[in-house]
Amino acid sequence: MDATQRGGRAVVVSSSSLEMAAPVVGQVTEVNKDTFYPLVNASSSEIVILDMYTQWRGPCEVMAAKCQELSEKHLDVVFLKLDCKQENKALAKELDIRVVPTFKIIKDSKVVKEVRGAKFDDLVAATETVKSS
Repeated sequence: MDATQRGGRAVVVSSSSLEMAAPVVGQVTEVNKDTFYPLVNASSSEIVILDMYTQWRGPCEVMAAKCQELSEKHLDVVFLKLDCKQENKALAKELDIRVVPTFKIIKDSKVVKEVRGAKFDDLVAATETVKSS
């Protein structure tokens, strides 16, 4: 078992649950309030792009398909998605989500860029900027 920091307190996560939920290269992995922090911390040496969405918004659907394309192109980036539905609402609030879709680009376990709205070109540019820094 690993102890992972979450909001100033330690969270114990079983190694086997991390293995089952491990992101797959070239795909976008669904996360929730329980798997988000362990996966981000496990990917701390890589860039992580988190797509925060809701299933009922058209722009979120459009961007989900575009994120999948990006994940197939950028095999050195971990792509995650979080449905901001009721059970993940506290995490969405903690991540300061006001608009969906919102994309957080995380490097070294810290948010370094954010793109709000269905702005694919901005997401591509932000990804390239973070990758080259």
